[in-house]
Amino acid sequence: MSFISKTRRLAFGAVLGAVAIGTTLAVAQTPAFFRIGTGGTAGTYYPVGGLIANAISGTGGGVQGLVATAVASNGSVANINAISGGSSESGFSQSDVAYWAYTGTGLFEGKGKIEQLRTIATLYPETIHIVARKDSGIASVKDLKGKRVSMDEPGSGTLVDARIVLGAFGLTEKDVKAEYLKPGPAGDRLRDGALDAYFFVGGYPTGAISELATSSGITLVPITGPEADKLLKDYQFFSKDTVPAGTYKDVAETQTISVNAQWLTSAKQPDDLVYNIVKALWSEQSRAALDSGHAKGKLIRLETATNGLGVPLHPGAEKFYKEKGLLK
Repeated sequence: MSFISKTRRLAFGAVLGAVAIGTTLAVAQTPAFFRIGTGGTAGTYYPVGGLIANAISGTGGGVQGLVATAVASNGSVANINAISGGSSESGFSQSDVAYWAYTGTGLFEGKGKIEQLRTIATLYPETIHIVARKDSGIASVKDLKGKRVSMDEPGSGTLVDARIVLGAFGLTEKDVKAEYLKPGPAGDRLRDGALDAYFFVGGYPTGAISELATSSGITLVPITGPEADKLLKDYQFFSKDTVPAGTYKDVAETQTISVNAQWLTSAKQPDDLVYNIVKALWSEQSRAALDSGHAKGKLIRLETATNGLGVPLHPGAEKFYKEKGLLK
């Protein structure tokens, strides 16, 4: 073999080695993408999702090599379907909707159980509001009998919750003059005197209800007493809640119940990945970002991360919470 050909072979080998090393580095640095299905851009899920996505991404000091993004969506049901279908790695949902999906009940009746669904964390409460006109004379759930009440639109989680609440107090839709409107149109009809009350599920204070309280005057109907206690026992995705006095103009403190906003994923997601994501979520850096980034961010607390679980925790999340002493 000539010196030139040997030199060429060594050079060629060096090039191949460099390419191989470069390829290995490229593979090692390939980012892992983790989508978070949220809700509409005008709602609460989307900005909170953005905060969390930034906190857990490698560029935000979170999980090295992870690129998390908040994706606008149609909310709880759409996010669960996306997780189930593999078009999203995770998403936000109300705890009641998550429970129905996991058990094949409620909104998911007849559609089969989504048994691969798992919880990453409970985030914050979403309060059940029964908003009534101030002059309606409605002081309790039982007073809704014979009144014009919007239950929210067909296919919504609020409608199912409204039926459960009425049922707990011995009423059905037939006992009220039921309408099926989104919260916006329901609020307009309340203001115009064409509606007596409507159900709404969401974190307080809600802008549309605040505006209604200021412009027209409202009252919030309490969900309390032995009927509510039994409801809480029968449906573990509900929790006790209180709307503080003054949250809405001239509205006194109101005892009610809530569901929780939860962050869900699939059991198919790797345990180590979810463990590291949860660890990043509850870091000091994330805590500062949540506290300063959104009003609801302050309510996202480690000590309530395992509350109201209607769907099992992902093993990676469960491992972290056990290490922190939240679980036995």
